[in-house]
Amino acid sequence: MRTYHLVGLFLGFQCLLAGNGALAQGSETPAAGAPAATTTATPPQLPLPQVSPHAVLTQTIGLTEVGIDYHAPGVKNRPVWGQLVPYEQVWRAGANENTVISFSQPITLNGKAVPAGRYSFYVIPHADKDWEIILNRVTTHWGNEGYDAKDDQLRVAAMPEPAPFHETLLYWFSEVQPTGAHLNLTWEKRTLTLLIETQVHNQVLAGIEKTLSAKPDDWQLLAQAADYLVQNNLQAELALRYINESIKLNDTYANNWIKARLLAAQQDFGTAVVYARKALKLGDKDDASFKAQQPNMRIALTEWQSKAY
Repeated sequence: MRTYHLVGLFLGFQCLLAGNGALAQGSETPAAGAPAATTTATPPQLPLPQVSPHAVLTQTIGLTEVGIDYHAPGVKNRPVWGQLVPYEQVWRAGANENTVISFSQPITLNGKAVPAGRYSFYVIPHADKDWEIILNRVTTHWGNEGYDAKDDQLRVAAMPEPAPFHETLLYWFSEVQPTGAHLNLTWEKRTLTLLIETQVHNQVLAGIEKTLSAKPDDWQLLAQAADYLVQNNLQAELALRYINESIKLNDTYANNWIKARLLAAQQDFGTAVVYARKALKLGDKDDASFKAQQPNMRIALTEWQSKAY
């Protein structure tokens, strides 16, 4: 028995030496007195799809970029509203991390002002009244963990509407115009719709002023500025000043036609006819842009003549 015991000790000592030798080959020996290094191996991961896939949606509204970053859960034969998503509780409006909404410019959401920035997007569903939409300034939470109402940027009310069944939660935009759009959240058999409105005209006017102050003698920029104001029925006096300066710099069919439309919008049909005729005379019949506009110019001229005389 004693012999077997000694052989076991010897073999154990040999294994220990072999282990130390392997350590020496793979790394430096720690200095005397230094703590032993610990290594935590990362467990292997399989390339599996997410249960609630990640989605990023962006939409340009006028000059404003709006983004939604979320994870999309599925219904999976579960009762959603009031059970999977409880009533009267803050919901992350998605899965996993909190849903984040961003605006590159100030906007209004259901009539309330929102500064440019990134916000966590939360919803409080209710069984028998309007739901509450929350924009919260903290965007680093996991879902609603750590949510604090003191960090809310705003709350607005919205009532969900019945909708065809949709298995996976979906954010989508509709009725997109330069001045605004609808942001929709659809899941199961409900759609929640929010109205986003931009300050596009103020933003454009500020850009026009900045650009023209740098290039005040560019007749094309002046004509573009006047054309934007005419198309959107904005600041007629400013539009007239811009187009007069443009014509003074370069008398073309394009800026004369803009002035004709501006005068017609001001009910000055007699003078509008004069500038419309001039525009048609100045137009180059080989110019593709002029050729495309010419039929509508003649129709408008006929209409204005009937109102002027």
